[in-house]
Amino acid sequence: MAWLGVTVAALLILVVMIDTFEVMILPRRVRHDFRLARLFYRAAWVLWRAMARLLPAGRWRFGFLSVFGPMSLFALMTVWATGLIVGFALLHWSLDTAMSFPRHADDSFASYLYFSGTTFFTLGYGDLVPIGRFGQTLSVAEAGIGFGFLAVVISYLPVLYQAFSRREITISLLDARAGSPPTAGELLRRLVEGGSLAGVDPLLTEWERWAAELLESHLSYPVLRFYRSQHDNQSWVGALTTILDTSALLVAGLDGAHGHQARLTFAMARHAAVDLGLVSRTPPLPLESDRLPAADFDRLRDSLRSAGVPVREGHGVAKALSELRGLYEPFVNALAAQFQFAIPPFMPDKPPVDNWQTSPWTPRSPGLDGLPAAGAEDDHIV
Repeated sequence: MAWLGVTVAALLILVVMIDTFEVMILPRRVRHDFRLARLFYRAAWVLWRAMARLLPAGRWRFGFLSVFGPMSLFALMTVWATGLIVGFALLHWSLDTAMSFPRHADDSFASYLYFSGTTFFTLGYGDLVPIGRFGQTLSVAEAGIGFGFLAVVISYLPVLYQAFSRREITISLLDARAGSPPTAGELLRRLVEGGSLAGVDPLLTEWERWAAELLESHLSYPVLRFYRSQHDNQSWVGALTTILDTSALLVAGLDGAHGHQARLTFAMARHAAVDLGLVSRTPPLPLESDRLPAADFDRLRDSLRSAGVPVREGHGVAKALSELRGLYEPFVNALAAQFQFAIPPFMPDKPPVDNWQTSPWTPRSPGLDGLPAAGAEDDHIV
């Protein structure tokens, strides 16, 4: 029985240390199925989504889902720390490590568990002290592992939140450029209203890089997939879908010299959608209804033409756009269903109210033309 306990303890410590290394330090996709973090997130997210469905749709459900990302990170770290503490306690108990027990303690597993916890967190109370050389060596090893574990956790958090911040800054820029929620039709219309489509290539270049950073950061730090944006009508899945829609529209339906950059951005964004679906174990999910039926496509084309966007003529445009949509819509739909996001339409049903135009005190602020001059309302600024 002693050797069975030693084997179980060694396996538990090894599994936790490998999992911690793969999640926090190893910046690449891990292919094997039996990962503690993956099993934890599968079970925890299924339970969290089930509880979220009990809440009314809207602000309360969104707020409840937004808590999962940060809370799950600390819960996972607690699971790791508990696994190491229990593993070393089981190792001491199985090997019957000699201890100087005080009068109120005995050689039960609970005493070894207490000793393992104080050693792992380097508390150094000194009420339980190993006597033999093996016990002392094992205690020093556990203290070193505990110290290194805490150092890795502390250094991991700033890197994680920097990646989250970079992702959200670019998403926030879509608010005034493409509406809330962002749509491809609104993005192109506002670009033309700003002067011409000359700004499309720099914008697509920026979003090509954003898609590459999204893929790299969400593969290296999978917990970022559960971190949600500040507004419930924004998300990384929604932004990715909007850029794919915009690139597909430019490639299939617009005249001009924007096709090359649009193809590059489309390729990078689709790559991100496919790979993130793969690591999230979300197979492609067909849409329940067409996002752009024929009537809506005609309305979108008329809206773009009236804004001055050079849309191509002919039925081949709708066919080419449909083929491009088939390359990415099932993947972004699967991601949206998995992480409880909404996929934005190609164009809004009515003029959108951007997030910057709203506040808790007024339903809608004036447009850019109605903004007061700088300093006119300084006495109201807190």
